[in-house]
Amino acid sequence: MRIARFVLDDQPQYGLVELEEDQGSHPQTIAVINRDPLAGPVNYTGERVDLADVRLLAPVIPRSKIVAVGKNYPQHAAEFGSQVPENPLLFIKPNTSVIGPNEPIVKPAETQDLHYEGELAVVIGRICRRVPLERSQEVIFGYTAANDVTARDIQNAEQQWTKAKGFDTFCPLGPWISTHLDLNAAGDLAIKTTLDGEVRQEDTTKSMAFDVAHLVSYISQFTTLLPGDVILTGTPAGVGPMESGQQVSVEIEGIGTLTNPVMDEK
Repeated sequence: MRIARFVLDDQPQYGLVELEEDQGSHPQTIAVINRDPLAGPVNYTGERVDLADVRLLAPVIPRSKIVAVGKNYPQHAAEFGSQVPENPLLFIKPNTSVIGPNEPIVKPAETQDLHYEGELAVVIGRICRRVPLERSQEVIFGYTAANDVTARDIQNAEQQWTKAKGFDTFCPLGPWISTHLDLNAAGDLAIKTTLDGEVRQEDTTKSMAFDVAHLVSYISQFTTLLPGDVILTGTPAGVGPMESGQQVSVEIEGIGTLTNPVMDEK
């Protein structure tokens, strides 16, 4: 399933996205459900709307946190003269950094070097702590695309990454959550980032040094994960600057494409 969060009649709602490749007679539509599926069982309302007629929102607003992983693709670590660390390199992004598809990434006045970082994002589906590696699949609700927007000059100037990666609008998520992917599928997905239509990043999740199961288990050893928490799994090589007026897209096989314009802070 593909679960979307969207605005209909000025109210945020949830629904199941039906695309042309899906079976059934209602392509490119959303079947509306009565509540957030991360909060409990849902039912269809009987209403169906055209996908083109709604404004998609970030498919999830993390309940408590976004845990992100740095240097998880060897070629990305190498492009910064570094190596993959012995254990996952983790940092936190605030949930106030989340925006949805087509919402603008705002370049703050504090940075002159704003970068895109296309990533696979994992959405947690249940409260969990100290998850065994072999049970990671049980706590995953689904997957979406993410852009770990980074003020590279601030990151390089400071010893910690929170400010450089935590500004408002620095965590686009979307276009929806795909729940039909298992760990094996998530482990070999094509991921591509384009800037104004030009390919800048292209790899597969198979290149990750620490796979999804390892990351979920490792992170849960030190912090309780809650339904709706998000794990950003790292970015491939090819990161680079983006400027106001440009448009960046993150496309992940089996999920979809997340697109956002860039604008200067007013």
